[in-house]
Amino acid sequence: MKKLITTAILAAAAIAAGAAENIEYDAYVRVNASKDRFAPYMIGSWNSGRASAGRGIWQGASAIRRVDTSRRFSWGYGAEYIAGYSNGFSYDRYDAATGSWTESAVRPSALRLIQLYGELKFRAVYLLAGMKERYSRITDNTLSSGDLVRSTNARPIPGAAAGFLDFVDIPFTDGWVQIDGEIMYGRFTDDGFDHKQFNRYQGLSTSDLCYTYKRCYFRTKPSMPFSVIVGMQTAGEFGGSTTWYRAGKQIRHEDRGFHLRDIWDMFFPMEGSGEGYYKGNSLGSWDFKAVYNFKSAGKLSAYFQWPWEDGSGIGRRNGWDGLWGLQYDFPSAGPLESIVIEYLDFTNQGGPIHYTVGDRPGTDLMSEANGGDNYYNNDFYGPYANYGMAIGTPFLPAPIYNADGNASFAHNRSRGFHIAARGTIEGRWHWRAMVSYQKAGGSGRLPAARFLHNTSAMAEASWQPAPSLPGLELKAQFAFDAGNLRGNNAGASIAVNFRGDFTLGKNK
Repeated sequence: MKKLITTAILAAAAIAAGAAENIEYDAYVRVNASKDRFAPYMIGSWNSGRASAGRGIWQGASAIRRVDTSRRFSWGYGAEYIAGYSNGFSYDRYDAATGSWTESAVRPSALRLIQLYGELKFRAVYLLAGMKERYSRITDNTLSSGDLVRSTNARPIPGAAAGFLDFVDIPFTDGWVQIDGEIMYGRFTDDGFDHKQFNRYQGLSTSDLCYTYKRCYFRTKPSMPFSVIVGMQTAGEFGGSTTWYRAGKQIRHEDRGFHLRDIWDMFFPMEGSGEGYYKGNSLGSWDFKAVYNFKSAGKLSAYFQWPWEDGSGIGRRNGWDGLWGLQYDFPSAGPLESIVIEYLDFTNQGGPIHYTVGDRPGTDLMSEANGGDNYYNNDFYGPYANYGMAIGTPFLPAPIYNADGNASFAHNRSRGFHIAARGTIEGRWHWRAMVSYQKAGGSGRLPAARFLHNTSAMAEASWQPAPSLPGLELKAQFAFDAGNLRGNNAGASIAVNFRGDFTLGKNK
C-alpha cells in the first residue's frame, strides 16, 4: 500500500513538472481544554480524528493542488500533517498471568499524517491513491450528525479508489438521469491503537484488516426545481486476523491473510466462505434525498439513510431505523443561512436471535427470526471504527470512549435528535451552533440495565479580522455533554488559521 501511494504521488508530480501549479495551503495552531480526558462530543467529532483528546496544543498545515474540472485531463495531490501534544487515555487491561486488572496507556501520536494522496482525472472519471478526506453526497458535512457509512469523523483510510468525479449524465436520457459511483479498497493502519485499547478479557482483537467502500447513486435533472438522489452505499472489512477472548482466556485465533480473490469476493459477497454466512463484514445504507429549489426563496432538502448489516436490514425489516433529516438553505448569506433537523433511530435492529428455515434442513419449525444486526459490530472483524473513532456516524459512542477496554459500540440501540444552524454577520463573523439529545440502552446482546441519556451542545464563532489579510481567521468553540451516557463534560477550543494559495512553476 505504501508503494502504491508513493507511486501515485510521484506520477502526479512528474506530470505536473514544468507547469504552473496553483497550490492552496492552510496552516493553523489549535489549543483545546476540557473537564474530561476526551474533548466534548461536538468538539472531538467530524474532524477526521484530529482532536479527540480533552487537552492539547496542535499545529497543522496542508498543501493541496486541486483537480481542474474544466479540463479533460487533470491531476491533483495533497498532504496534511498535524503535530503537537495532548493528554493520554487509560484503558482497563486484564492480565491473564496474574488474574488481575491493570491499565493500558494510550497517547495520540505527536506527529500524524492526516492526508497524503495523488489523483488523476480523465473526463468525468478519476483514480486516487492515498488517504484523502471524503464527503457525503447526502448529508451536510458541517451541520449534520454525520453520514451513516462514511462520515468525516475518523481518520481517512489509505487505499486506492476509482469513480466519477461528480454526477454524470447517463447517455440517451437528455440529462434527466445522472449517475455517481465509487469503488475503493484499502487497509487499516490502526493495529497499535486497537491492541492497546482492548481489555483482553471479553470480545475480540483484530490485526491487518482490509477495507472496501462502494457507492452507486442516481440523480434526476438537478437544474429542475425538484430533483432526487437515490442509491446505496456499502462498506466492508475483510482479511487480516482475529483473536477471540472469553473470561480472560484466548479461545480462538484465525489468520485469514489477504488474497487477490478477496477483492472479487468483497465486491460480490458470497456464501460458503467459512466465516458464518458471507465473507467479510459488509454494512451499508439505502440513501435518498429530495431537493426543491424555490429560487429566490431558498432550497429545501429532505433525506434519509436506512442502515443495514444483514438480511433484515437490507430487506428493510428494521422499522424506522436510520437517519431522517430536513435542511433549509436560505437564498443568500446572512445571519441565518442554513438549518438542519435530524431524527436518528437504531432501536429496531434485530436482536441476538437469528433463525432461518433455509439454514436448518428438515426442521419442523417454519417461523423465521432475522436478527443479529448489531450495528457497527461484527463477530469476526470487530467494530466499524478507525483508531477507535466511528467511520460512520459519531452519534453512537465509539470504542475509543470505552474506559473499560470494550472494543465495540456498546450502545448501538439508541435514538435521538440533532439540530444545527449556521450564518454570517457583517461578512466577517461566522457562527455555527448544534444541539443533540440521545437515549441509549446497550446492544441487543448486552442490553443496559437502564436507559442512559445524553444532551450535547456546541457554539462556534469565527472572525476574519483584517480585510488586508483575507486568509487570517480566528475560531473559538465551546461545547458540553450532560448525562450518564457520555458523562458530564465541558470544554473549549481556540484556533488561529491562515489560508491562501501560491503558484509553482511557470505557465507554458
